[in-house]
Amino acid sequence: MRRLTCPACANEVFFDSIRCERCRTTLLYDLQGDAMLAPAQSGDAWPGRCANADLVRCNWAAEPDALCESCARTRTRPDDDDEEGLRLWPLAEEAKRHLLRDLHRLGFPVDGDDGQPLRFDLLSSVRADVTIGHADGIVTIDLAEGDDSHRERVRRQLAEPYRTMLGHFRHESGHYVEWRLVEGTDRIDEARALFGDERADYQGEIDRHYREGPPAGWQDRFLSAYATMHPYEDFAESFAHLLHIHDSLETADAFGLAPLPMHASAKELIVETWLPFATAMNVVNRSLGRRDLYPFVLPGPVIEKIAFVDSLRTPPRD
Repeated sequence: MRRLTCPACANEVFFDSIRCERCRTTLLYDLQGDAMLAPAQSGDAWPGRCANADLVRCNWAAEPDALCESCARTRTRPDDDDEEGLRLWPLAEEAKRHLLRDLHRLGFPVDGDDGQPLRFDLLSSVRADVTIGHADGIVTIDLAEGDDSHRERVRRQLAEPYRTMLGHFRHESGHYVEWRLVEGTDRIDEARALFGDERADYQGEIDRHYREGPPAGWQDRFLSAYATMHPYEDFAESFAHLLHIHDSLETADAFGLAPLPMHASAKELIVETWLPFATAMNVVNRSLGRRDLYPFVLPGPVIEKIAFVDSLRTPPRD
């Protein structure tokens, strides 16, 4: 994330800021300009507040009385009488806004001429089981993942090193990107050579994974145990980590912590900048008595996979 400032007083503000703490100006984030704006003085002029501003604490700019670019992509949200779902809904929308900035900045598609844009079902598991996933352009998220105690309990049950709401959005959007940019294209053979044949029976491979666990020596070829389940999951894990890396390094560069090299390839960026920076983050966390902030190892085959995913994006590049 780059550093943002208040349009009225130039005070530093944050991506999710609703108002400036210094001058109290209402803040509206503009996706196209990647900057904070102040509301237009006229009620019928751009920029205005998103129609969901009060409902989910959305701070994105929108046309008057309309939903912003992010909120308009929510196809399903919790019922008005679902108190727990409504409490957790804003946390999911916040993560979705972060994801959409990632995709826009890096040049990954969210729309198309096929009538299947990226959309989201944000479902409450208070009344029914919810399976997080992607199908035909629809990403389904369980709002319960916004509850820290629930998410940590599931993380421990599944022996996962890392689990966040933003991580879910990034992973599931990876399935959308593979569906749009890899399957049925001239990149499919290259993808199969790296990730495996995505035509393998998905449910059968998932059942095998939960029955037998990951294969021996998986750490030498995969980013996570979850990535070993099926080529689809391997791609999505690699995609999520590409977004983790770019966003974290953009932030580090903005604060002068890890200057980004000019014209570096994806592999050079990972090896020469990301891995040293991630190691430093982990050591700082350990100094504070916390577990590693980035608890992953990136062997050569994993770096190749992330570099392939990076090659799918379109200009403008960093």
